Amino acid sequence: MARRTEWLHHFTPEELRELDAAIRAHVASGAEMGAITRAGFHMPVLAATLRGVLQDLLHGRGFVQLRGFPIEKYSTSEAAIAYLIIGAHLGSFRSQNAKGHLLGHVCDLGLDIRKPTVRYYQTNKELEFHTDSSDLVGLLCLKTSKSGGESMIVSSVTLHDEIRRRRPDLYPALFDAFPTDRRGEIPPGMEPWFEVPVFNWHAGELTTIYSGQYIRSAQQNFPQARRLTAQEREALDLLDSLTRDPELHLKIEFRPGDMQFLHNHQILHSRTDFEDWPEPERRRHLFRLWLAPEGGRDLPPSFAQRYGSLTPGDRGGIITRDTTLKFVLEPQ
Repeated sequence: MARRTEWLHHFTPEELRELDAAIRAHVASGAEMGAITRAGFHMPVLAATLRGVLQDLLHGRGFVQLRGFPIEKYSTSEAAIAYLIIGAHLGSFRSQNAKGHLLGHVCDLGLDIRKPTVRYYQTNKELEFHTDSSDLVGLLCLKTSKSGGESMIVSSVTLHDEIRRRRPDLYPALFDAFPTDRRGEIPPGMEPWFEVPVFNWHAGELTTIYSGQYIRSAQQNFPQARRLTAQEREALDLLDSLTRDPELHLKIEFRPGDMQFLHNHQILHSRTDFEDWPEPERRRHLFRLWLAPEGGRDLPPSFAQRYGSLTPGDRGGIITRDTTLKFVLEPQ
């Protein structure tokens, strides 16, 4: 993939004209961001491109980078509108935290990851390879950091095959259900952790869900959660080591205006530590979307612990008793 370019789509002039007209139309209407839908805009060229993008995400390589959106031309709210318009063509918006944020913000809020309710995307710390709790995850780069913060992805199918080839004795352990920390974002009636296997064969497809950092924190924070066996811990260590193998993962440059979309069920993603700019207005900032496409694959029953509903187009995200769905333009 590092030698190929079909996963990198450069917006055409006509696609950008259609998107600009859609942004202007939405602003002129005075409608809320929640009114943005796939059917609300006439974008025949861009819509056809996004249908192809969705096909590649769900049934192809599982990732795409869209480049060339002139973010410097737009305000923060206009950039958000553009991203939501594109996202609406790929799936329904899902809540990304207990606050109900449908438009998420990936930036360093200066929080301490040792606190049990803090998540790694709110810090400048390295993110280990993981999946998010939705069918698709998208990022729009508003501003880059001073250094670091590289984006990396790896195929979970490749990881599965490598583990089966190298350590067939450890391979079955990754089909066990692993307690995974919810980081204080607990749906009604649920435990503060959920249990789901890393690898799942279901309906003829291999589906992966993984957050090693939160599996380990569940072991630390919840004595009542099932203790991992020595074989399971060794299998997770092998999985993590393979994700870091430069022969297996792909580094993707983020430029301002870049939009990345990943299929969580077959792609793990990561980022390195980063050093930010001292000036607040220059600091690294990405918008994030969690999306549920109507044509999503069948998921194993165990995913209901994390995804809630298993219905394609209406699943995934984080909903607690106090969650109120909203779009916010500033990190909170």
